[in-house]
Amino acid sequence: MSLATLGLSDPIIKALKDKGYDSATPIQKALIPEMFSRRDIMAGAQTGTGKTAGFALPILQELSKTFTEGQHYPKAVIIVPTRELARQVHASFESYGKYLPLKSTVLYGGANLTSQANRLKQGTDIIVATSGRLLEHIHQKNINLESVDYLVLDEADTILDMGFVHEVSKILQHLPTRRQNVLISATLSGSVKRLAAQMLSKPKLIEVDSMGTSADTVEQIVYPVEAEKKAELLSYLIGSRNYQRVLVFVRKKERADEVGAELNASGLKSAVIHGGKSSGDRARALEGFKEGKIRVLVATDIAARGLDIPSLSVVMNYDIPHVTGDYIHRIGRTGRAGAKGLAITLISPMEAVALKDVERLMGKALPQERLEGYAPKEALSQRGARKNKNEHKQTDGAFGKKKKSSAVAPKSKKRKTTKRDAFKAYDAAKPKVDKKDKKRGRGRK
Repeated sequence: MSLATLGLSDPIIKALKDKGYDSATPIQKALIPEMFSRRDIMAGAQTGTGKTAGFALPILQELSKTFTEGQHYPKAVIIVPTRELARQVHASFESYGKYLPLKSTVLYGGANLTSQANRLKQGTDIIVATSGRLLEHIHQKNINLESVDYLVLDEADTILDMGFVHEVSKILQHLPTRRQNVLISATLSGSVKRLAAQMLSKPKLIEVDSMGTSADTVEQIVYPVEAEKKAELLSYLIGSRNYQRVLVFVRKKERADEVGAELNASGLKSAVIHGGKSSGDRARALEGFKEGKIRVLVATDIAARGLDIPSLSVVMNYDIPHVTGDYIHRIGRTGRAGAKGLAITLISPMEAVALKDVERLMGKALPQERLEGYAPKEALSQRGARKNKNEHKQTDGAFGKKKKSSAVAPKSKKRKTTKRDAFKAYDAAKPKVDKKDKKRGRGRK
């Protein structure tokens, strides 16, 4: 279906053609008409399917219809969990609305608060913000949200996972009652649905793909590896297969720094982004990666959402994420907009259970490939009866090593003394009398 058939205005269609967009994705075909109905919506679809355009295009069109020249005040608020996603969503509003008179502003932590306040004073129609920074501006009275018509929670499951739901609740208190609420998520988990029940009024449910699905264009493969050889295997795969642009995900920021340093030491130019980096460092690393100046970008799960990197063909999981559902968002950074992608996961023996959780989520077993010199040795398993009658003596028990039998006989337990023992002792102490000397009968000598 063409985007032009969804009731979008000519200025928006023109902006979309400038970006090379013509046909609508399934989530856009379902979401855009419902946005025009002005009812509350809860929408879920896998990453890379165009959810941002699904809510951004109708908001831009409706606000442009009622816009009065020179009157720029907040009419739409989009709350996102991370700085990277805030910048990306804001860039989408800017590009989609380039032929409209609307102004948009992005607010996120780590950037100068005063400069953001100055931009707000100049007027804005659309605000894209992280919850914490938006709340700061509200408390400092830099912004008034009393005229907001649209509230969008983008990547709502991440907002919940990162513990920002309390900040969102405080923001809701500063919004008008009459508004359209839209909750967008890649996964519609139980916690997301509970949030929707509190925030939305009789919402329209749009679920294009169920939780656990990933793009058909993404090939997934698992490499078993000894934990201490992960960094070596990572460098080997990137170098030997000549991957030119690779996004590597790790669990912890300390590990991200270590992996980045090892990749640079092996001759692979790398950069690192995580929560401990400043906004400037993260922005420069991401831009360098997009421009091809950096070959490998190492990131924690904070960057698993919101990274839209054109022509990213390879994503590598250095380890399994803490939250199993984040695996979908990690591999969703590749294979976007119909392009083919490859998702590689390195698994140590200690992560076998975590891998099973991922496979259960995906609804299928992931193919594995063992590389000589990196894969852990497979434990030999014997089926059937023992061939050696003494085999059990060489194996450990379920609770550790068996105790060695002692050569010294154990001491017997002392028995309690009874009355009968006392009588025996008394009888033994009496003088013994010879039976021949006993007199028998009366009157005999």
